[in-house]
Amino acid sequence: MTSSIKPQTSLQRASTQKHVVAKVSDIPPGTRKLVEAGGRSLGIYHVNGQFYALRNVCPHQGAELCKGLTTALVVSPGPGQFDYEREGEIVRCPWHQWEFDIKTGCMIVDPSKRTMSYDVTVEKFDVTLEEDSVVVHM
Repeated sequence: MTSSIKPQTSLQRASTQKHVVAKVSDIPPGTRKLVEAGGRSLGIYHVNGQFYALRNVCPHQGAELCKGLTTALVVSPGPGQFDYEREGEIVRCPWHQWEFDIKTGCMIVDPSKRTMSYDVTVEKFDVTLEEDSVVVHM
């Protein structure tokens, strides 16, 4: 099982480092785990069978973004009506409630503002029956 946030060019792949951050079972579906990798604090999210990594810093005032509530996107077809979409794909900053897309790191209301996102893969490193590892590429 392999998941990534965005395609990489061969030049980007050549300059990345792999950081094994967890076993798959450490991050059950619908949860996140805070880790340190490459000198950075990251939130690793397991959303709908895919893994995503976000820098644990809100671009607004530096709060630990990944400690915020993971929620759905609230949409409104009209006054007094609202629906929930993309359950578990939005993280809300704990300080000022800015919302970010876990898959891209982009702020919901202004995609030009974002936190760094990283490619994530699930890999098996040997031929034993050990569990697959979650790997962040930075």
